[in-house]
Formats: sequence, C-alpha cells, structure tokens
Amino acid sequence: MAKRLKAKPVSDKPGSPYRAVSHFSSLATIDLPGADTLDKLFEHAVTNFSDRDCLGTRELLCEENEKQPNGKVFKKLILGDYKWQSYEAVNARATHLGSGLAALGLKPKSTAAIFCETRAEWMITAQACFKYNFPLVTLYATLGEEAVAYGLNESGASYLITSAELLETKLKGVLSEISHLKHIIYVGKKIMKSSHYPAEIELHNLLEVEELGAKHENLSMPPCSPLPTDLAVVMYTSGSTGRPKGVMMIHSNLIAGMTGQCERIPGLGPKDTYVGYLPLAHVLELTAEMSCLTYGCRIGYSSPLTLSDQSSKIKKGSKGDCSVLKPTLMAAVPEIMDRIYKNVMSKVQEMNIVQRTLFKIGYDYKLDQIKRGYDAPLCNMLLFKKVKALLGGNVRMMLSGGAPLSSQTQRFMNICFCCPIGQGYGLTETCGAGSITEVADYSTGRVGAPLICCEIKLRDWKEGGYTNQDKPHPRGEIIIGGPNVSLGYFKNEEKTREDFSVDQHGQRWFSTGDIGEFHSDGCLQIIDRKKDLVKLQAGEYVSLGKVESALKNCPLIDNICAYANSFQSYVISFVVPNQKRLTTLAQQNGIDGTWEDICNNSMMEMEVLKEIKEVANSMKLERFEIPIKVRLSPDPWTPETGLVTDAFKLKRKELKNHYLNDIERMYGGK
Repeated sequence: MAKRLKAKPVSDKPGSPYRAVSHFSSLATIDLPGADTLDKLFEHAVTNFSDRDCLGTRELLCEENEKQPNGKVFKKLILGDYKWQSYEAVNARATHLGSGLAALGLKPKSTAAIFCETRAEWMITAQACFKYNFPLVTLYATLGEEAVAYGLNESGASYLITSAELLETKLKGVLSEISHLKHIIYVGKKIMKSSHYPAEIELHNLLEVEELGAKHENLSMPPCSPLPTDLAVVMYTSGSTGRPKGVMMIHSNLIAGMTGQCERIPGLGPKDTYVGYLPLAHVLELTAEMSCLTYGCRIGYSSPLTLSDQSSKIKKGSKGDCSVLKPTLMAAVPEIMDRIYKNVMSKVQEMNIVQRTLFKIGYDYKLDQIKRGYDAPLCNMLLFKKVKALLGGNVRMMLSGGAPLSSQTQRFMNICFCCPIGQGYGLTETCGAGSITEVADYSTGRVGAPLICCEIKLRDWKEGGYTNQDKPHPRGEIIIGGPNVSLGYFKNEEKTREDFSVDQHGQRWFSTGDIGEFHSDGCLQIIDRKKDLVKLQAGEYVSLGKVESALKNCPLIDNICAYANSFQSYVISFVVPNQKRLTTLAQQNGIDGTWEDICNNSMMEMEVLKEIKEVANSMKLERFEIPIKVRLSPDPWTPETGLVTDAFKLKRKELKNHYLNDIERMYGGK
C-alpha cells in the first residue's frame, strides 16, 4: 500500500497535471448524492444521527488566580465534564438563530460576520447562516483591532456575531471606525450595557436572538436554501504578508474540498470523537469539523490553553480537555506538534539512565519497524502508553496542516502516539484541499498525492532554478486546479487576476507561490517558497524556509526566523529559545539573572550559535546557509503578538520591522 503508485500525470507532456489514480478520469465534486450545499449536508447528518451527541462544551467549575514567582498572575481553570447537545438540538438552535437574524432584518445573500473564539456557538452560527443563505464573513479571534476593522469595513457586514470578551477587549475601541455595523450579537452570560457603545449599534445576546427566532419561526422568512453557486463564506486570512484578504468560497467549492479530504480519512463515522481547538476561522478547522458532522462524529470543544493536563490554564492536579474527552481524531499545526515533541523529549532527558536507555531502545526498534511497514505492539503497550495518554489515549489519526511538519517531529508523533499522521497541503484559496498523505504511507516530509477533487501541476520557475525537466524528479511552482478552487479575493480583482486563472475547459487554477517536487509514486513534497528565496551578495540563493526547518531540530530552539538580504553576504537569525534548556546552559556557564538578562547575554548568543552550527552541519546545510549571528527573544511569538499567523507561520514583514534595530546591529550598522 505504501509503495504503490498513488497519482500520475494526465499525459506525457512535461508539466502535465497529476491526478489521484483512484479518480483519474474525472475530478470528484460531491460526496453524498443530492447534498450539493452545506445546509443539505447538515440536514443529511440530522436525519441520520438526530439524537446522537453533536457538540460538547466543558462546564467551568471555578477560576483561580495563581501568582507566579516573577509576580505575574495567571488565571487557572477547574473544568467539569463535557455537556453535549444532540444533532437535533443543534439543528433547532441553528434554525432559531437564522430565523432571529431574519427577524432583525438580515436578508438572504446579505453577509453576516463572525469574530469569535472556537466554540459550539461558532458552529451553530455557521449552520444558521448556511440554512438562511447569509454568506458568512469569518475573522480570526486573534486578529488585531486594525485588521478586524479593515475586514468588517471591506465586507460591509452590518451584523456581527462575537463573544462578550472580544467585544470588550478588541472591538470597543474601533467600533466608531466601522461604518456599516448595525447589530452586534454576543455570546456569553455577561450582560453588556448598550450605553457603553455607539448609539447606532444595537446589542443583542445570542440566546435572546434564538428566542426571538423561535417566536417568529412561522411568521418570518422560512429557511432559504442556497444554490451550489451561491457565496457561502468570505474567509479573511491572517496572511503572512500585508492586510488580511477575504477569500470567496461558494457552496460547491467547500463541498468538493471536503469530498477530497474525507476520502483520505478511513472509517470516519459515529464512533469518532473530534477535539476542536484550532481557530474555526481557519479553513483547516472549519472543513475538518464540517466533515466530522457530515459523518455523525461528535465534536468536543477545547483551546490550546486547556488541551492537556499540562496546559497553561489548567490548574495543576486537574484534568485537561483531552483526558476527559478522549478524542479519536484531531488536527494540529506543526508548531503544536513541535511543542509536544520538545516537552516529551525534555521529560525523557530527566529520566534515570535505565529508563532513558529503555525508551531509546524501544524508540529505535519501533522506528525500524515503521520504516519496514510494521508496528511494535509490545513497545506501544509498555513504553508509549503514558505519552499516548497526554492526548487522551484514543487518538487513531492526526492531521497536520498549515505549515510543513519536520520529518523528526512526524516520526516522533507516529512512534509515541501510535497513530498515523496525515500531513496535508492546501490553502484558504483551495478550500483547504490539495493533498493529504494516505494512512498507509509511512514516508515523512511529503504531503501525499493530489486529493480526488483536484489536480496539481508544477510550473517552471527558472529564476529559482526549478523546472519540470529536473532530475530525478520534476520541480516547480505548485498550481492547483479543480472545483475546490475558490472564486478569488473579495473586492480585489487585481490580486484575483494575479493568483487565479481559468483554462479553456472553464476550470479554475490557483498559483500557490510554493515550490514542489513530485516523487515517482505521485506524492508531492514542498521544497521551497518563492517569497522565502533570497539572493545573497555573492549570487547564492538561500531558502529561508529550508534553513528554519533544519534548525528547528536544535533542542535549544523553540522557534526561529532566518533573515537575509541581497546587500549582504551572510544569513542572520532571530530565535525564541527553549527556556528550560537555555536556563540550564546559562547556569552551567555561571550566568545568573532574569530570563531577559539571559537572552540579552552575548555569551549565551555564542552558545546558541555553536549549537546552530552543529545542527546545521548534521542537516547538511551549505556554509552560506548557516546563520552567523543570532538575536535571542525572551518573549514567545504568538498570533497575539502579530509576529506569526494563527497557523503559527512566520510573518516575515512584521518580524523584520520588530527586529529592525537588531538587523542593523548584526549587519554592522549603528
């Protein structure tokens, strides 16, 4: 299964599109006959799984403020069991909410915006909008005030669904700049006073709007089913460059994308439990959750701060969400997997010599078995049971997306969590669909064959030295075509023309800007990104993404951004160090002080550079690719800081601006 041909080009001509061999003659557009819009997809699920658990949320038992040694106060939570709503109940709430929005004056084909954390109410709002044909404008909960105001103004949404917390912390200050907004519907028990907000904006609690809808259900407009060609979602990306762009997805785009994704997840059904904690405004999470609902899975909501027993908001001694939920399926971005990997490996280092040796022998043995296509049940039972329990113990498949996953982390997750890691590749512009590795494929570093809903071709990029004639495999810029390719960017025809095209058969194509290589079995590997390639002063090309990917294997590094420009002959880097390891190293070198003092110490910079050089050599980086100067950042890069996206991709422009003084210093300026 692992070695068989998975995709092949449609003709012998160089640059021909590759298609999955299982669906070679045509591209798949629909999964369930007749369910050609998102509302029909959920109707199908409600008919088949009416009284089964659908959406679950944990009860908040109590909150405690815990003072840290550095004087900071952290909020810790004690949470109870999951409380479940059935498919029937969720459907009733979505119908009432849609009816309530209609009673407030929202008309079919008029947009409603959502700016809210991942929670059950987010999905209920989405289903209400799909039922009543209100195109849904989605904005990341971590976007800054300016970006949120920009997205709301550009989309012209007059109805906004948000949470009480975000309304107070992020929206209050910019409401006067948002011209079209008339109604704000907020989630949460807190009572918000209208007098604190602009007079022209009406405030409503979500439950009140549902009650209004229940009363008006027979009086106001009945659900207005959309057409497959109607706009379903305008998804604002927290892109790695510039202002957020709104990607327009029609119902048939999303249906096709999910058709492709579901085909790669064997046995998806009512026995599965999915943990939802990534931003629902990200296409990976939205399509994953809607696919799960289509097949009768239940979704338990969580957050990155409450996911495991060790998560930062969980009070010590109480249980994290995965321990209570015991999910069978989860999606993750590489940043979260890298974090799990480093945490477990640091625990292994703290074991005594006998335990450490046993772990290493078991790990190496299972690694060898996996490479040959087998498993190691005894090792799973004796050695990896505790590691597996970190995510509840029942995970049967994980899907990684949003950014490339390093081979080392992928192998670790395979071995210690005893489940396949499906590495996927897709973009908001292709409804999250592109390629996903098959469960039986035990290779690493690849993103699998094209999904059955799309085809992928490589376009020569001679400037970067990538062509379809390259040996041993064709290489070039990845272009994705198929029914999952979205309409383009909202109110941005120029950018749409630049990135999208339509061929003579009427099929849409999207130019990704990523560089790929097709292996002989038809699987794709992402090897570079056009924007990451920098030409140094002496003419050598450096792939910043490649350098970062290699150096993330350094135990001292939690995150890294490589930087270079064409006026200089060498690469520099900004690093978020691993606090535990660097503090230990500082103590060994007789360096005391606060965490900031350690990061600002030039001797510690030299120590990190020494480790970087060792890892770079072991990863076979060229001499000119190895950073020769480093700036250590005491603060982690999170979406809230604006230095990374919600999928934890680096925002190079923002990082450059943030470290401008350091760049001048490291390149010999002032």
